[in-house]
Amino acid sequence: MSYVRNVKDILLREEMTKEGEKLSYCCDICKKSFSRKGNLTTHKCISAGEKQYDCDICGKTFPVFSKLTTHKRIHTGEKPYRCDICGKTFPVFSNLTTHKHIHKGEKPYHCDICGKTFPAFSKLATHKRIHTGEKPYHCDICGKTFPVSSNLTTHKRIHTGEKPYHCDICGKTFSVFSNLTSHKRIHTGEKPYRCDICGKLFSHKSNLTIHKRLHTGEKPYHCDICGKSFTQKGSLSKHKRIHTGEKPYRCDICGKSFTEKGHLTAHKRLHTGAKPSHCDICGKSFTLKGSLTKHKRLHTGEKPYHCDICGKSFTQKVSLTKHKRIHTGEKPYHCDICGKSFTQKGNLDTHVRLHTGKKPYGCDICVTSFTHKVSLTIHKCIHTGEKPYQCDISGKSFALNDTLIKHKLIHTGEETHP
Repeated sequence: MSYVRNVKDILLREEMTKEGEKLSYCCDICKKSFSRKGNLTTHKCISAGEKQYDCDICGKTFPVFSKLTTHKRIHTGEKPYRCDICGKTFPVFSNLTTHKHIHKGEKPYHCDICGKTFPAFSKLATHKRIHTGEKPYHCDICGKTFPVSSNLTTHKRIHTGEKPYHCDICGKTFSVFSNLTSHKRIHTGEKPYRCDICGKLFSHKSNLTIHKRLHTGEKPYHCDICGKSFTQKGSLSKHKRIHTGEKPYRCDICGKSFTEKGHLTAHKRLHTGAKPSHCDICGKSFTLKGSLTKHKRLHTGEKPYHCDICGKSFTQKVSLTKHKRIHTGEKPYHCDICGKSFTQKGNLDTHVRLHTGKKPYGCDICVTSFTHKVSLTIHKCIHTGEKPYQCDISGKSFALNDTLIKHKLIHTGEETHP
């Protein structure tokens, strides 16, 4: 398909011939004119549906002998066209010509709609489809259409499950070559994309683009329902599920559904018991990479989230968000029974149980139930005899922290011993 597309690109150039150039070869069927006899011959073959030249290796057929010659280089690996500047070689002369524009900085192909320029004609042809909305490549399985042939090829691998690109280090396979290139940087540690503002390095260009928005404050993705803006398209897609209630990721073990793929991955580890993220300081393991990151701050003392009102710092972003509500007075969680508002969702959940009488925390020893998890923890100490709170003055132990606090008043003289 790529070769036929190249032929069509050549013919399309005829429609963009420089003003004044003579078009002397005319098709006697459709009356279309060409500046070269060879292009007229090619045009006639395509119109007639002819495929005259067969590859004796794979059997593929071509309407033009030159395209068969080019095609055979896929089998032989021949790349006869060499760049005299950097030494890179190409199987097709036009690829070399396009490549040389990189060295010269040339972009000779101009979009007559928006003025954008391109180093290759095929790039211009693809770009124009943004303006026209044309999507000429159709999936014959699901009917989805694409503006670029390569996008269709990649899409079809969803149906076939094909992953033709293999990592020669770990053996992992990919359906898209660019994903393999990005993956290999995990092994090499390469980070070729540098922020020109703060100097931070990234392994993916897209990560650099997203990072730069921290400096610029740009949030180009807007929710058309509530107007909220986001720095990443993926964040907008996740946010929209709040409005739609969509939960597209389903656990094939218990059937539970999730709004995000990462949440499903984390959930499945409850079934498997997997904890793939390990602390290299204390050896503790976690089901989530984010949990490991937060845990490490216990060792390092790092508190990267700062309140811009009072300067207080926090180890977690969510803690900062909750803290800021002290300054703003915001109480975003509302009880739909009595209307009372809360700063934290957990407090709302606990409050709602006053209305429902629900006691979700049950003792597995005596079946007593509680509305609060902490109440269950305290209750269990009755069965186990555990007294985890110890006075550092007298060494006496207590089941409850409140009891320890009251006991310490004896030592300070603030309360007489009963």
